[in-house]
Amino acid sequence: MNRIQIMFTALTFGLSAISHAQEQVMVSQDEVLQKIARGNLRLKVSEKDFESARADYRQSNALYLPAINASHTALTTTNPLMAFGSKLNQEQLTAADFNPALLNNPVKTNNYATRLEILQPVINMDGLMERQAAKARMMATELQTGRTKEYLQLQGYKAYMQLQMAYKAVDVLKKASETGQDNLRIVQQYYKQGILQKTDLLAVEVRVNEIANQLQYAKSNVRNASDYLSFLMEGSIEDKIYRPDRELTRKADEALTELSFTGNRKDIMAMDKASEAYMKLFRSSRMKFLPRLNAFGSYELYDTRLFNMDAKGYTLGAQLSWSLFDGYKSIGKMEKAKADYQKASAEAEEYKAQSKLEWNQTKRQLQDAQNKVELTALAFEQSEEAYRIRQNRFEQGLEKTNELLMAESQMLQKEMELFQAIFEYNFTQKHLQFLTK
Repeated sequence: MNRIQIMFTALTFGLSAISHAQEQVMVSQDEVLQKIARGNLRLKVSEKDFESARADYRQSNALYLPAINASHTALTTTNPLMAFGSKLNQEQLTAADFNPALLNNPVKTNNYATRLEILQPVINMDGLMERQAAKARMMATELQTGRTKEYLQLQGYKAYMQLQMAYKAVDVLKKASETGQDNLRIVQQYYKQGILQKTDLLAVEVRVNEIANQLQYAKSNVRNASDYLSFLMEGSIEDKIYRPDRELTRKADEALTELSFTGNRKDIMAMDKASEAYMKLFRSSRMKFLPRLNAFGSYELYDTRLFNMDAKGYTLGAQLSWSLFDGYKSIGKMEKAKADYQKASAEAEEYKAQSKLEWNQTKRQLQDAQNKVELTALAFEQSEEAYRIRQNRFEQGLEKTNELLMAESQMLQKEMELFQAIFEYNFTQKHLQFLTK
């Protein structure tokens, strides 16, 4: 066994030891997508954004529901006005209390008051528009959360195919390494017989070494693909290596040719809802110039002792308020809200145009990817046949070593290009579906 074979054997053994040190887990595409839907951190963040927007909308219930406050106040005073008012509230005034000397210099007076207040909004047009804006924002966030889930499903599908590609590269390179070892043994025999020169032997040894290095990188890519898949599913990097339950194969969906761009995607509808929210805020800023009508009421209990309620009374009323001028503050806010609305509308239109552009490009890419698969498959078949012919001629001493190595290298390259083309074709189909939803 020469030094190249020894090094290759040691490398293979070392990589196998590393692989066995990590737990290998068989995983299906459906399992990947289900775990992403349950455990992806980005999706959880998006869901919390929706919960936050929903909480903002629920705050606007104050537009219809009353605000109720209760308080209990204890005080002692010698202030003439406060002392007289406290006795009046306590229903304890007598004729002696109207003595000017006592009115001007009262004795210490204690007062305990329990108060229940209610404020009921009646007409607040600006608040109504703000509530509608909050609802539109909540719906936009909900739609965007749904779109995030769809995007992560697409990324999960891509990551699963990347894992398939990584394992396919390992399989191809393992086969290439076996072929290289067979060729090396033949060259070694020819070299011992004096048929080939030292340079031919060195060229084959270099080629075997290159394949060994490529195999090492391929196995590293398997671990990298497993780590990324673990991150998508669990939100963390687990000490395990995932293995797909099926190999990478071409999947053709003829129905994709009938798809058309409609704009009924969750992200586009979310942009429209966001624009609607800004429009509602603009209307709200204009309605701040309208009057507001609010009703209020209170119920009071008074006594000279703590928590006693001998005296009581209530107050009911309504207030119509109108802010006539606040130093250009409201006008400035209205102008800003108008600019924000116009900006949001322009961004929504731009996003729709970009989405249509991306959809058109992806549909053309799908046709290109299909052609690439067919042409690459043909090229691989041709390179495989060319290598077989050259190998037979080489074994008969009719072909040069460098010609054999070039044919073997080309066959390996075309096989990898074929699986890369299949990957691109399958993913482009999913991407087109994603852009159409």
